Amino acid sequence: MSEKKRVIFHLDMDHFYTAVEERERPEIKGYAVIVGSDPKEGKGRGVVSTSNYEARKSGVRSGMPISQAWRLCPRAVYLPPNFPLYIKISGEIMQIARKYAGKFEQWGIDEAFLDVSDKVADWAGAEVLARQIKAEIKETEGITASIGVGPNKLVAKVASDFQKPDGLTIVKEEEVEKFLASLAVRKLLWVGRKTEAKLKELGVNTIGDLARYDPTALSSMFGAAGLQMHLMAKGIDKSEVEERMGVKSVSHETTFEEDTADSTAIFQALDALCEEVLKETVNQHLLFKTVTVKIRYQGFETHTRSKTLPFLTNRLRDLQKTANELVFTNLQKDRKVRLIGVRVSSLVSGEKQKTLF
Repeated sequence: MSEKKRVIFHLDMDHFYTAVEERERPEIKGYAVIVGSDPKEGKGRGVVSTSNYEARKSGVRSGMPISQAWRLCPRAVYLPPNFPLYIKISGEIMQIARKYAGKFEQWGIDEAFLDVSDKVADWAGAEVLARQIKAEIKETEGITASIGVGPNKLVAKVASDFQKPDGLTIVKEEEVEKFLASLAVRKLLWVGRKTEAKLKELGVNTIGDLARYDPTALSSMFGAAGLQMHLMAKGIDKSEVEERMGVKSVSHETTFEEDTADSTAIFQALDALCEEVLKETVNQHLLFKTVTVKIRYQGFETHTRSKTLPFLTNRLRDLQKTANELVFTNLQKDRKVRLIGVRVSSLVSGEKQKTLF
């Protein structure tokens, strides 16, 4: 690199939950492993949190109904999530990664971006550093990570998924468009199932197709997001690696044993969830301003509704009143409900708030 360029890593742990479980239980290594709800021999009602690569060969994917996973892979080892353990190990991994980065941004429990522009002289140095990080994580934690290296966050994120598991993919600045061109458009960050379906109707199947598509037409169909997708398809992303401070939201949800249209049962579950959310919020000395409810109906159709209060609060009655109003005004009363959830966000530290006043 003749002039100083950005060098961004995207660190992505391989099938994180199941990898941790395999580490803790060596006897299940080599088997299909699925972490999620109790499948109850195909009658379970939750979803898959994570599956390892053996299970994925049978078509099992994260977010899939656990009953469907059972039908696809009945001989898998099914385990309940152990979130305290996953959070502990995540913290240890992020501590390792953070020390190698000029700037660091954690994404969820098992991903992070590292800006190492000031740590390496060229792409060869970037490879050496990435291998060093991977080796330390494997030696210290006993699980593997994949790293994508690129000139920005977008390219690094796509690259980290290119050679999983235990992968390392480096995409130099001059290679970006060629690297992206043949990949399915769904591989592009922020392109979900609905957007993918709309793009396919236009004959856009690959990222290269999207890069070549008329940006004016994309703008008329998708608004500002259309232009953003077009830039991303060309590998253009100027977003910075930024530290994300603190908890962004607190949420809890529950799946009913049987789909129900019983409003009493639904609102009782809602009130109980509010109590759980509030307990966690208070324990972390947080105040919230935005309340969101999630309703999943029979058939997995999911709706979310939010309300932002004119004040910060940590009172149970404020949370329950708002959540109940949101559900009452949006619940489709003739339909059976599978899952209900509550989330609070727009969080502020209660300790900081005391200082302000």
